[in-house]
Amino acid sequence: MTDLFAPLSMRDLEVPNRIAVSPMCQYSCEPDGLPTEWHRVHLGSRAVGGAGIVMTEATAVEPRGRITPADLGIWSDEHAAALEPITEFARKQGAVPAIQLAHAGHKASKTRPWGGNEPIQPDDGGWEVLSPSPDGYPPFPGERPALREMSQDDIDAVIDSFRAAAERSLAAGFEIAEVHAAHGYLLHEFLSPATNLREDEYGGSFENRTRLVREVTAAVRDVWPDDKPVFVRISGTDWLDDRPSWDLEQSVRLARDLDELGVDLIDVSSGGLHPEQNAPVGPNFQVPLAERIRAETDVAVGAVGGITEPEQGDALVRNGRADVVLVGREFLRDPYFGLRAADELDEQSTPWPIQYRRAVR
Repeated sequence: MTDLFAPLSMRDLEVPNRIAVSPMCQYSCEPDGLPTEWHRVHLGSRAVGGAGIVMTEATAVEPRGRITPADLGIWSDEHAAALEPITEFARKQGAVPAIQLAHAGHKASKTRPWGGNEPIQPDDGGWEVLSPSPDGYPPFPGERPALREMSQDDIDAVIDSFRAAAERSLAAGFEIAEVHAAHGYLLHEFLSPATNLREDEYGGSFENRTRLVREVTAAVRDVWPDDKPVFVRISGTDWLDDRPSWDLEQSVRLARDLDELGVDLIDVSSGGLHPEQNAPVGPNFQVPLAERIRAETDVAVGAVGGITEPEQGDALVRNGRADVVLVGREFLRDPYFGLRAADELDEQSTPWPIQYRRAVR
């Protein structure tokens, strides 16, 4: 058996292989945040396509947590009921359904990318957005939406929203819950001194800046069953070397703290916080971040970014650089990337669905 297709045991869950569909926003909901037929086909196709884990896009824990009005949500029982058929279908294909729980923070209330990614004012269908520090918001073209520094009541409400979202995700049939603390969204905004200028117990020191991530993670872990895993996605670095920012050393330290809270895997991405980031984009460019965390902690890691070839993914697992590879854009180009990987690696454990085998005999 190739390393990429070796099962992975986490708590009482066995993932059939090491390939995961990375969370990728589809911006295809109605304004109520409910999944559409697009989500059923999009996620279902990747489950048929041989992925071991199929993860939703960033799923907002409250309406203000959406990036755009077309984002997926999990803030009501109606959302959970609408997602349940998707998780059931994924399990029937042998995949593990996972959900990424998210809050966009001060990157919220915008148009979809193909609509310009422009701020939407409250009078035009947008909403007031939350920020750890409004004066730390990176510059961008256009008038900002209404921006408010979070009070303690706001912070408590966000923690409660993540907890309730995890409970609903469990009811919807998800097996893995991932806390989204990357890419410049709310939890990452608290982590980085580039955007967190607070002077209270949620700002300043490493312990204070990581407090909200730890509290949110603890709330999710508290309601998530002991036999099911919890992931956290982080940006391993802000790629901002010219100013105080979030970096790999802090990521290693945070990973140790999250391990103690019962997190089973750190999903290591990078950047997304500031338009002046200087990322060396290319194949495997984020893998050294995951590799470092794996080497210096006891927690499993997922590598993401520029993973497009089966042999590439297999080598990452075989050489101990990551425990899971999260594939994004390649799964958009090829919904059956997992099955193609099995063919190219001569892996017999993951056959094509019987309905399709006449095409690949």
